Amino acid sequence: MATDKAVETVIVGNYVEMETEGKPKDMKARFSKFLWHGGSAYDAWFSCASNQVAQVLLTLPYSFSQLGMLSGICFQLFYGLLGSWTAYLISVLYVEYRTRKEREKVDFRNHVIQWFEVLDGLLGKYWRNVGLAFNCTFLLFGSVIQLIACASNIYYINDNLDKRTWTYIFGACCATTVFIPSFHNYRIWSFLGLVMTTYTAWYLTIASLLHGQVEGVKHSGPTKIVLYFTGATNILYTFGGHAVTVEIMHAMWKPQKFKAIYLLATLYVLTLTLPSAAAVYWAFGDMLLNHSNAFSLLPRSPSRDMAVILMLIHQFITFGFACTPLYFVWEKAIGMHECKSLCKRAAARLPVVIPIWFLAIIFPFFGPINSTVGSLLVSFTVYIIPALAYMFTFKSSAARENAVEQPPKYMGRWVGTYVMNSFVVVWVLIVGFGFGGWASVTNFVHQIDTFGLFTKCYQCPPPTMAPSLPHLNATAAPPPLHHPHNLTHSP
Repeated sequence: MATDKAVETVIVGNYVEMETEGKPKDMKARFSKFLWHGGSAYDAWFSCASNQVAQVLLTLPYSFSQLGMLSGICFQLFYGLLGSWTAYLISVLYVEYRTRKEREKVDFRNHVIQWFEVLDGLLGKYWRNVGLAFNCTFLLFGSVIQLIACASNIYYINDNLDKRTWTYIFGACCATTVFIPSFHNYRIWSFLGLVMTTYTAWYLTIASLLHGQVEGVKHSGPTKIVLYFTGATNILYTFGGHAVTVEIMHAMWKPQKFKAIYLLATLYVLTLTLPSAAAVYWAFGDMLLNHSNAFSLLPRSPSRDMAVILMLIHQFITFGFACTPLYFVWEKAIGMHECKSLCKRAAARLPVVIPIWFLAIIFPFFGPINSTVGSLLVSFTVYIIPALAYMFTFKSSAARENAVEQPPKYMGRWVGTYVMNSFVVVWVLIVGFGFGGWASVTNFVHQIDTFGLFTKCYQCPPPTMAPSLPHLNATAAPPPLHHPHNLTHSP
């Protein structure tokens, strides 16, 4: 009788905890579980918010200089809502897929469901292959961006080593994420990551306001179509962090509670990104066009050094967020996904880090690479494919009638949802991928022409200036005033 009841519970979609055996009894084990083993709605919120804001916080002022203040604010609000909507669609498709499979008595206790498997189960192998290609490529370059950001940030504390050398070092550090089994185990990291980005965002805001506007500040943006759409696609990338939504949901004890979590996380993130980007742009204006990292314009101080250090730690966490789904895909490909040994799984994961490390050394273009990834990969991975997949999954009347999650009333049920999805596909395809792709690739190629591949120190002061500056290292004067040559390297 108890067995029948358990089966019925699964069929109606009330999910059971994935790892219920061996509940910790002693205080040490309970404390370890408290820090290490999360699966609540709060854990999911921290994961979404922490993963979403990451290093892009430092490039948003650069985007504002390309877009102008008004467009920068409008695009943040617009893409924040658009991203929340497609994250909702992904969550609905995940619940639909998992419910169908659990009705067939499929056990996911030792298996992490991923986005390409949801597409495979609902729409077939062609959708699976497309979803897998876009998702893995995006996560690969998302991890690359974190390594580039680490090297770019640490350089503003210690410039004794060039950025490429710092990339080597942080590549080795980030490789230790192979030991984090799954998103269950990011509880304390997600919490700390959000604290770190919150500090950094408000440091950027307050420090910029206290610094005031630089002499002769200009706010010319937007001036060129290429720069305008490059900035817009960087913001598209900002709110496209839900490429790991399925993995975060799967780590929850009750995934059906995810519905509004991403929207709530986005609203919080906007309280960080809008004030910081606006304040830095207000203070430095067009100077940001040549400084994609906001740290490069603010004066050296203990507060700035603290922000840099916290962002470095957070980028390690975000590297893990982006890389963990790739680890899962690789484990499944080589038959190691259900291995119980953490050390064996960690050793098997190491080959995933090598191409990430190599690509970060080839393309160290902090800022421009965000826009390129946003237009070419994020546009499909987290906007176009989820919207189309939702429409094709529920295209028949039978599928709509039997859907586990019905569309919300405030969206006009099925008709309103389909209209909204059609708008997402058309807008992102034309503006994000079309215009954004053209602008971002043009800008990216310009970076290659200007600095070259494998550049040793992207946007660093020329070595010839070094002898005349050592007495300024300990001062609080903003670097741009002492390095006017940076202004010649326009993106």
